[in-house]
Parts: sequence; structure tokens; C-alpha cells
Amino acid sequence: MNHEAVRYNQYSMFRTPLQEALRAQTANNAQSTRVGEYRGAETAAGFSDPQVEFDALRNGCGIYDLGFRARISLAGSDRVRWMNGMVTNNIRDLAAGRGVYAFLLNPQGRILGDMLVYNEGETLAVETDRSQVEKILATFDHYIIMDDVEVTNISETWTAVGVAGPKSRAVMNGAGIHVPEVQPLQVITARCNCECDCVQCNVVRDEDAQYESYEIWLAPKDVHNTWQALVSAGATPVGSEALEVQRIVSGIPLYGVDIRERDLPQETEQMRALNFNKGCYVGQEIVERIRSRGNVHRKFTGFVVEGSADIATDAKIVFGEKEVGEITSIALIGLPWGQRTVALGYIRREAGVPGREVMIGGVKATVAQLPLEGVAMGQAQESLLQH
Repeated sequence: MNHEAVRYNQYSMFRTPLQEALRAQTANNAQSTRVGEYRGAETAAGFSDPQVEFDALRNGCGIYDLGFRARISLAGSDRVRWMNGMVTNNIRDLAAGRGVYAFLLNPQGRILGDMLVYNEGETLAVETDRSQVEKILATFDHYIIMDDVEVTNISETWTAVGVAGPKSRAVMNGAGIHVPEVQPLQVITARCNCECDCVQCNVVRDEDAQYESYEIWLAPKDVHNTWQALVSAGATPVGSEALEVQRIVSGIPLYGVDIRERDLPQETEQMRALNFNKGCYVGQEIVERIRSRGNVHRKFTGFVVEGSADIATDAKIVFGEKEVGEITSIALIGLPWGQRTVALGYIRREAGVPGREVMIGGVKATVAQLPLEGVAMGQAQESLLQH
């Protein structure tokens, strides 16, 4: 197995290539940024007001660092068969230039990690967070026995920026990165004539077909020039604080926060990660048993609270006099008519009926379907009309 695993300790944290460049820029008296750890890397937490940045993601074009993402390459004649037997989604029939979201399970059906897997023709590419990469590499290494599979951590040779919002393609085109209409999780090599001088630029549209967002993968040496070109074309810099709000509003669980190793795939409600016709894989027996015998007892869902509520991420959910779940993620949204707290978490299925009122840490909340933004804004408008 050929890989250079990214290692962390209590004294150091991987700093993204873009953050390295932004630090140098700040040292030269440029505008400073808030910095923090996010998904296994040091990156910008914010450039301005998080609400302004969140608004750019929803209504304009926001640009953000994706250097916290890692990439693993799988080569060898057995790569497709072997990977199909490792993860929960269908790799065997994955077309070139397309990707799928998948879980990596242990034999007991518990979730060891999540990832996107892309068919790049001669290789498979695995994309995950840097906080997960060592465990995923170790698990892969454990299961390669006599297989012709070469696993290489290529995280240091690639990095990425994201652009999101209804004006994303217009901004990319304005920066000279020409992106045609593409399908979710479709990879293209962009036609560029921008001033960023990048040698190669691969663009992936993210999974949500209703919400326009893209990843631009390129060499670390090109990331700062590309960032500057997109900002000059009208993109608003966005940090991890606003990205977290966007993630929670979109109802996307984060491994290590909303998805833990103790969770079962069907509890997470991420059915997009599962394929029931692909054949055997590690942990499949448990997943199939759950499907054939009935639903699991818990489900991942959303919650909406009026105003700004002081709720902890491990707060218990109570219905009646019974504890029925727990909160895993919380965000505060600023709306024209006031603030609203939204949350993600797990609740027992019989209690998790959309529209039902529950108590979270002593605060009244409403169970809501995912994604949360439409529910939150619709309820706020109704409340406004009533007053």
C-alpha cells in the first residue's frame, strides 16, 4: 500500500494550501480572517459577518476553501471489484466521469466513514474529510489481501475550492472557468482562459440537484490565483462558520458529528448511500436484515426553534415525559423578520412526526423535514403574518 497519511497531534494541525496563502497575504497587511479547525484542517472560519456570507451562498455566489477534503486514488485491475465489496453503494456500474456517495462499514454494520467515489477511467478517486482519511486508509489496507489494488493518498497533490449559489456558473464564466450544464456528481475538465494560469482544473457539481454548488479541484500552487480570479469576478469569500450554517440548513450530516461509528446506515436517513442490488460488501448482512425485517427505531431529522435558543449539541429531546432523542448540530439563521434556531439530530420514529412539538433542553421545538431552510422561512413568514 503506497500512501503518505496526513498526521496530526496536539501541537500541529494541517493547514490548507489556501490558508497558507491567505496567511501570507494577511502578513502583508491584507484584510485579516478568523481562523479555526474544520474537518481536520486549519482554514478560514470567516471573512466578514457569517450572515452576509450565508446570504451569498443562498442568493449570490459564495467561494470557500475545500482544503479540508482529502483524495485517495485506487489503481490496479481489481480496483472496481474490490471497492464494490468495500462500500455500501454501487461502484461496479459507475460510469466514467460520475460519482456516488457511500458509507464504509464494519462487519457489524456500523459506519466507519463516509466518502464520495468517482470513476476516473483508469483509476477510482475517493474523496473524504482529512479527519477521516487515516482510518479509511487503515481499513482499506486491512482488506487488501491478494487483490491487485494500489491505494495512494494524493491529498498533497490536489486541493479544492467550492463555489455555491444561483450565480455560481456566471461567476465561474466571468473568471474564465467555463462550466457547461452538468449533472450532480458529474466530473468535467473545465475549459479555462482565466488569469490564474492553472494547468488542470477539474470541476464537480455537488449532489443537490436543486441547489447549485461546485467543487474546483486543482494543484495547490494554483489555488490562490484561482481564488483571487473568482473573487474578482464577484464571488464572496465564505468561511467555515457560514458553511456550517449552510450544511445544517441543507440537512447534510457530518461524519464525526451527526454520523458516529455507533450509528447504523438506515438511522441516518441517507438512503442515497445504499444500493440493495449491488452484491456483497462488508456489513451488508446487517443492512439487508434491517431492510427485510423493518425500519430501525431512530431516524435523523431536523428541528426548528423560534428565536435564538441556548441549546447544547448533546441536548436531549423530550416528547411528553419521555426522552426520545438527541441533538447533534445547531445553527442560528438570521432572517429579515428575526432569528431562528435550526438543529439536526436523532429521534425515535414514532415521535419524529413532522410538525410535532417536542422539548429540547427545556425549549419548545418543532420536528421538521429536511432540508430545513424552506420550513424555517415558511414558518417565519406565517408567524409574521399572524402578528
